[in-house]
Order: sequence, then C-alpha cells, then structure tokens
Amino acid sequence: MTGDRVPRSRAGGRTPIRVPRPLAGPVLPRRRPGVGALWGLVVVVLCLIGILVGRLVQLQLVEHEVLAEEAAAVNTRVVTEPALRGRILAADGTPLVTNAASTVVTVDPEVLLESEDAGRALVESVADELDLPVESLWGRTLLCGTPDAPPVPACFSGSPYQPVPIAYDVDPVSALGVLERPEAFPGIEVTAVAVRDYPLAEVNAAHLLGYLGRPTAEEVDDEASVAAQDRVGRTGLEQAYDAQLRGTSGRTTVAVDPRGVVTGEVGHTDPVSGLDLVTYLDPEVQATVERVLAEGVATAREDGWPADSAAGVVLDVETGGVVAAASWPAYDPGIWTSGVTQAQYDELTDDSGGQPLVNRVIAGTYPPASTFKAVTLPAALRQGIDPEASYDCPGSVEIGGRTFTNFESAAHGALDLPGIIEVSCDTAFYTWAYDTWQDLGGLAQQSDLRDPYVLTAEDFRIGQPTGVDLAGESAGTLPSREWKRAYWEATREATCERAETGYPEEKDKDRREFLEQLAEENCVDGWQYRPGDAVNFSIGQGDIATTPLQIAVMYAAVANGGTLVQPRAAAEFRTRDGEVVEHVPTEEAGTLDVDPEALDILREGLEGVNVRGTGAEGFAGFDLAAYPVAGKTGSAESFGRKSTGWYASYGPTDDPRYAVVVVFEQGGIAGDVAVPAAREIWDVLAAKGE
Repeated sequence: MTGDRVPRSRAGGRTPIRVPRPLAGPVLPRRRPGVGALWGLVVVVLCLIGILVGRLVQLQLVEHEVLAEEAAAVNTRVVTEPALRGRILAADGTPLVTNAASTVVTVDPEVLLESEDAGRALVESVADELDLPVESLWGRTLLCGTPDAPPVPACFSGSPYQPVPIAYDVDPVSALGVLERPEAFPGIEVTAVAVRDYPLAEVNAAHLLGYLGRPTAEEVDDEASVAAQDRVGRTGLEQAYDAQLRGTSGRTTVAVDPRGVVTGEVGHTDPVSGLDLVTYLDPEVQATVERVLAEGVATAREDGWPADSAAGVVLDVETGGVVAAASWPAYDPGIWTSGVTQAQYDELTDDSGGQPLVNRVIAGTYPPASTFKAVTLPAALRQGIDPEASYDCPGSVEIGGRTFTNFESAAHGALDLPGIIEVSCDTAFYTWAYDTWQDLGGLAQQSDLRDPYVLTAEDFRIGQPTGVDLAGESAGTLPSREWKRAYWEATREATCERAETGYPEEKDKDRREFLEQLAEENCVDGWQYRPGDAVNFSIGQGDIATTPLQIAVMYAAVANGGTLVQPRAAAEFRTRDGEVVEHVPTEEAGTLDVDPEALDILREGLEGVNVRGTGAEGFAGFDLAAYPVAGKTGSAESFGRKSTGWYASYGPTDDPRYAVVVVFEQGGIAGDVAVPAAREIWDVLAAKGE
C-alpha cells in the first residue's frame, strides 16, 4: 500500500510543506496628511461665528428698543371697552335718544379654544336653555371673514381676547337659569350692554336722528379711536356728530401666551362717556309734522293719487335751527339696536316700499312749481318790469309756437304784482321770461352771465347744498344754459341712439311718441336754451329740481330781509350733568343781491295768498289777524307724472320766526293736500306763540 505512505524526511521525520511567499513590490514613499481642507473648514466656522456675533450686536445694541416694543406687542393685546354714548335731546331737554340696558349672553373665548369641539356642545346647551336657534348662536362665535362664518351681522367682529356675545336681548329670567348653573355652562356669562333707546313714543324723527352700525375694517384701521366692537353713526345726527357722541373707549392691555390665551392684565384706562347733543327740535311740532304727512298721504291715496312720498320741515328764520323735519315713509329706528337682519334691510331699501331710508327733506328733489316765484318775481323786477304797473293775466299765451296756460286755463284780467302772486298767474311770468329771453339774444345767447332769472336763482343758492349738518344732502338742479350744454354733451350718444331706435318698450302711445320726438330734437341741438326752457324756468317747472330744505331756506331769506341761513339741527353739547361744553355755531350762507323794494312787493303778495289767493280755503278759520302767515302754493306737473303739491310759508309776518314747507310727491293739487297739512302745523306754532 505504497500509495498510503506519507513521505518522511531524511532524519526519519515528516517532510516540511513549503508555503509560497508573495513577491515584494517596490518601496513606496510615505506622505503626511494634508491640512488645506481643515483650514477651509476653520475659515467657514469663523465666518459663521462672526456673522452670529455681528447679528447679536445688532439685536442687542442697534435694534434693542424696536425689538423690545415688538416683543411687547406680540405678548400683549389691547381690549377696548366702549364708552357710554351721549344722548340726543330736544331743545327743551326732552330725551329723544338715550341708552337702555340689554341683556347679553357671552362665552369666554378660552373655553371655546380649549374645547375639543370648539365649544359647539356648550353653545347647543345654551341655545336649548334659552329656547333660541342653535345656528344663530353658533354663528356669533365665528370670526367674520373666516371659513363657515355667517355674513355680518350674524358673525363675531369683536376682539378675540374678550367675551364673545352669542345672544342679544335675552329674557333676564331665562338668562338667570344659565347664570345659576356655572358647572353646566362653563365660561358663560350674562351681562348688560347699552343700546340706543327712543323713549318718546309720539316722535319718530328717524331720518333726523339717524342710527348706529358696526364699523368697517377701513374705519377701524384708519381711526385709532374706533374699535371693532364699537358702534358708529351711520346717518343723521348720529353720523354727523359721531365723535362727540361716542366718547372715548376704555383700554385694557392684557398679556397672552403663545396660544393666545389671556394670562393677566398689564394696564387699564376707564372709558369716558360721550357728550349729550341738544338739538333745535321741538317735540310737539315734530310729532305734528309726522302726523300730518302720514294723514295727507292717506287722504291723497283715498282720492286716487299715488302719493309716493312726502316731506315737511320747520326752520327758524333767524338761526337756521331745524325745529322739525320729517320724511315719509319712515321706519322704526329701534330695529338697529341689536343688528338689522338682511331681510329687514332689503325691505328698507326696496323701491316698492318707498325706500324709507331716504331722507326726502334733504335728498328728495322735485320741481318747485309756483313756490319758485319767490325767486322769479324779483328776477323779473331786476330785468326791468314796472313795479307799479298792472299786467294782464290771460288764460293762455302763445310762445315759440306752443300754447302755455294758467292752471285750469283761468283768466284773471289785469292785476298788480302782489295780485299776480296771490292768484299765481303763470301767464304773466311766461310773458316776462320770454321777453327777457328775446332781449338776451334768444338762441344766440350761450352765456348765463346776463340772465336775471339764472343769476337771482344762484343768489338764492338754488342748485347748491344748503350746508345742513346732515349727510346725504342733494344739490338739486339749476337748469341754466351752461348746465344744459354740459348735460347734452354727457347724454348725446344715448339720445341719438334713442332717436334711431325709439322707445318700443313704452306701452303708452302718447308718451312713446313724445319721447321719440324729444330724442330726435335733442340729438341735433339739445344744447340750445329755447323759449320753452325760459318760460318753464319762470314758474319752477321743466328740469329744475329742489329739496324741501332749499325752499325753506329760500322763504326764510324772504322773511328775514335777505339773509340766507345755514340750517343746523344741532345746537350745543352738554355733559351728563348739564354743563354746556360747546355751542354749534350758526352761520350765514350769504346775503341776497335783491332790491329791498322787490322783497317788499313779494312779501305783500305772499301775505295775500292765505287771505284772498290760492291758500285762502285751507286757512279758513285761522286767525290771520292775530298770527299772520304768508305763503305760496305750487303744483308741479311733468309728462307721465301726477301733480306734486307744495306749500311754502313763513310767519308771523309782523315778526317772522318760522318757515314751514311741505311737499307731497304725486299727492295732488297743492290747495287740496299741502295747504291743509301746513295749516295744522301753523295751528301748533301759533298756539306756542300766544
């Protein structure tokens, strides 16, 4: 078995096994590690440290004060507390607008923030306890403008660091049930807040007094004195004198943690109540004006007139104080105290409802009709008619190929100037105006600088705001040559288009043909001041439009000898203790450039209106000897519209104190509707003067 033998060495032992060794390569030189990358890293680190140190120096030394203020602002919030709003008082001190307590249920915003369901279950339990709709209360916890929040006023627009009101005008008994069980209603509080109240039941005066509303985001941003939860004046005196009435809100600075939860109070200043505003308003006269307007509208409608609207104003002829001012239709100012609903607001602004928010004393404009003769008689005298002469008053006259008539085409024979005013003779004014138009050059005259009718109207500030301390006043329209050209240029394109297309939508044939003919004429030369423009202007018809307040200022100037007063509803401001702080100044708007003889003739004619003229029937039984009243009727007519009745007056004529103006839009002939209404106002004023 020689194949199994293990080789042995010569010495008799095992033969050693040789293991091959690797061949040795060339010897390589040894290198030291490089330091370039290390120094680059050091440089980068040093740069970063330098930047950090520099920034720390900037923050600690350069921007320290700014950053300290910002840090304070971040960690604190200011909560405002509205001041008690000032009252609005009548001239005799009778409260017209006061503050009343309203029960409000609130919820702590921290409770809402920490609740898993954002407080939904809590709000539902409150709604169930108070028997109120859940969604209404829940909506008030959602900040206005955030997702799912209802529109204003149903959302929350106040500060997120003060209690959130979720229910207004709550029954105190029901609220007590919530307040007595804090364990069931955590974070719920019941408090009383001040809302506007109107204690004088017989006086509305909504348009004069105005109402409050929530401020807009712009108002809160632009005015440091207005906070999101404040109420600011929106119309009337509430708006005109909002700053004085609102007072100064209290301010509480609170600390908040990163979650926005209040952790403490840093500072506090108490609110300062607003001042009381005393007006010129006489409650009895105001109530009378409101009543006669409503009754006059009802009577006119019974007689078949549309009677769309009405307005009345009583003005102090010396001071311009607004003794009474009413617009019909009116509205209940109390609806704004807890936030008007969208449905209510739509009703207030609906055309079919008469738009009761519109104050027609200052914003309603109507052709003044024959009340405007208080302007155009002095204009005719300015042109040169003989003040001592008598003038024929025919039933109609032909001017420029058209027939112009008196009311009911009545002829009155020869009359002196006071007599022409008494019977309101239109044809005499037509003749004077046409003669003046011809003397000025007819169609060739393009300037108003020599027209006594336009110039006298401008003296009376027709076509200009009176400057009354109420927002929303209309300037009206003074249709001079310059106005007519500007109007024609602005409307020419639309007028010419109508000249081609006509008025196919107009169902009334006569009105359609009239409008088409008018469009054709005006397209070509609508800028021309024609004879018809001049004669219509002379009796307050055509394109002229005035507000009742403008007419009152006009008649006040006639009464006081030529001074144009600037109307004022506010008289002075007082503290709650009755101390007068500030008088609202009365100012003159100008002096009439009218001959005193012209005013004497005009006043004589106006005094005769209620004795022998167009106002005599309405003043039957009134003691004009003891309390003489001068006035002028006016019945404005335009194509497609019913007669609008005016009556403008002043008295007592021996010592003028008041100007009274009433107007009934499409309410009928002046003597049937406006004079009887004004007569009842004068009954009250005369009784006060005894």
